[in-house]
Amino acid sequence: MARRSISPIVKMPVEVQATDALRDAIVNGVIAPGERITELQLSDEMGLSRATLRSALHQLAKEGLLTLVPYTGWSVINMTSNDVWELYTLRSAVERLAAQLLASTIDNRRADVIRASFAALIAACEASNGSAIAAADFALHKAIIELTGHSRMIAQYGLIQQQIRMSIRSSDALITNGHEIIEQHRPIVDAIIDGDAERAGVLSEQHNLTEGRKLSDHLRLREEATPSKIGRIKTQRVQ
Repeated sequence: MARRSISPIVKMPVEVQATDALRDAIVNGVIAPGERITELQLSDEMGLSRATLRSALHQLAKEGLLTLVPYTGWSVINMTSNDVWELYTLRSAVERLAAQLLASTIDNRRADVIRASFAALIAACEASNGSAIAAADFALHKAIIELTGHSRMIAQYGLIQQQIRMSIRSSDALITNGHEIIEQHRPIVDAIIDGDAERAGVLSEQHNLTEGRKLSDHLRLREEATPSKIGRIKTQRVQ
């Protein structure tokens, strides 16, 4: 009898399911940056015990998505311009190395994975689905990292990958035309598949530096404008 193509049922502990659900909500902006949440609130919303939620929240804190505010509760990180600067400067170095390593060892299997990842990004951009674009964008970058087979680099990337997902979502949101996102990545993909290690590394680094600076500058302007606005309000009240 021919084997049926039926997807297996994946059993996961409820703590893992809660962590995944909350992580996606934070990364996709359902739970807004800077928003404060409590175990009691989430327990009611998700129908889970506070102990289960506490385990999930501590895991997300380890991933850099949450901070614990004493006597108040948990707060979703609100990435500053300096946070973004740290991420994009780190990413530019790590992903340059990854692109170089992958291009230098590219084969048909790896090339097919990269093509499929890029095709998913194109489809998301053409559908103008913001969340899907950010997810596919990150998936392409992560695929490049993982296909190198460099275990230590993969492990280090994993420590910051959720913050990277948040920065990619914020960066992509500044671009109104999905075609621009496609063309940002096409030269990198082509260089890797062509086996041009030097060009792949340079293009990957330039992409991260350019888009990272855009987001960091955007946040810096917003940070500088906020105190000024508060100052004007105080001045008006004094007068």
